[in-house]
Amino acid sequence: MSASTLAALNAPLVVLRMFSAEYPHLPAPGVSVSTVYPERLELSFHGDFAGFEAWREALGIAPESVSYHEQGVHTRVLKTETDYAGARLRLVGYTKIPASPVVRSRAEVGP
Repeated sequence: MSASTLAALNAPLVVLRMFSAEYPHLPAPGVSVSTVYPERLELSFHGDFAGFEAWREALGIAPESVSYHEQGVHTRVLKTETDYAGARLRLVGYTKIPASPVVRSRAEVGP
């Protein structure tokens, strides 16, 4: 389903407004609302998982509902979805995978 009017995005926009009022102390996420998924609000966190975890805990999302995967060889990803106040909420966290000691030592020594 694709939204054709701004009103079709009302559910995630209302949730975003609620979050800004209820959780102003939490880390600021990347925010995504899309006409392709008009019911979804996506909050993304980059760099480490601290912001993701702060929001997950504040919203009472169970740790066992979080999925983990690796994107390529450089990025770890945490993801969870839940329904919240009429919108589909997606939290996504990204962090780098540290280089292995072997790779680091080669980089330090050089070719």
